[in-house]
Amino acid sequence: MRSRAVVVYRRTELDELLDRHGTRGQAEFFLRTRGRTLDEVQRRHDPAAAARAAVAGGLPEGWALAEVEREDLSRFLVAPEDVMVVVGQDGLVANVAKYLDGQLVIGVDPEPGVNTGVLVRHSADEALRLLRAPESAAVSGLTTVEARLDDGQSLCALNEVFVGHPSHQSARYLLQVGEYRERQSSSGVIVGTGTGATGWCASIAHDRGGRRLPAPNDASLAWFVREAWPSPATGANLIEGMLGGSASPGAVDGGAAELVVTVESDRLVVFGDGIESDRLTASWGQEIRVGVGGRRLRLAV
Repeated sequence: MRSRAVVVYRRTELDELLDRHGTRGQAEFFLRTRGRTLDEVQRRHDPAAAARAAVAGGLPEGWALAEVEREDLSRFLVAPEDVMVVVGQDGLVANVAKYLDGQLVIGVDPEPGVNTGVLVRHSADEALRLLRAPESAAVSGLTTVEARLDDGQSLCALNEVFVGHPSHQSARYLLQVGEYRERQSSSGVIVGTGTGATGWCASIAHDRGGRRLPAPNDASLAWFVREAWPSPATGANLIEGMLGGSASPGAVDGGAAELVVTVESDRLVVFGDGIESDRLTASWGQEIRVGVGGRRLRLAV
């Protein structure tokens, strides 16, 4: 099979401004009314465009090229032999992860020092060197989280999975972790990996006194219930813990393998890594099981 580099990117603010306003002059006028300049936006656009162009123009001989924007990922068919070259911020790697099954991922940081660079670790030149011999690349296998519905649908994520009401109102459900069960009303359940431990889960853990979180390669997950409401019919005791490993201090999970949510609302949604448009919907009585994913993200390091 012919090797193919799939360059994944996200539209810049300049791209979106030109789409909305038609011309650079109109975009500049719009920005001035808000105390900003077009030069500022251009300076953020240029490194991303240059990195994409460098990768596309420097592929090894015989390689095919495909470019896909973040919003089109759910409609793009990834082939087994593809190498994914993600140009952008760390979060873009997470957006790609759910659509992969063993493909190598090379993260390219177009703005070193601006991005955190946890997942996008390479320059465009370094990425091209890796593409000359991808089979020899040093690879880190990052744990994923998977949600499965009882009708066979499933969803995988690199950072975290959210289970809750589609409008983030109170969700009603029965939560089960190991031998523990509790009927709850909350603003949702977050189940995150070690990679996601620097994002949404980190914020929640910080507010709860700095609960222990897994490392990116650990085969374990952290879970949190957001704003559980205690009432005569619902409880707020089963609100955090670890899955797939040892119990976290003060939690009552016992290191269970999965978390089970039985829907007691008209419907709840499940989405991963912030992509709400690509989600699963569960109706009353359905079970949602969340645990460590069967696939790991192969990230070139």
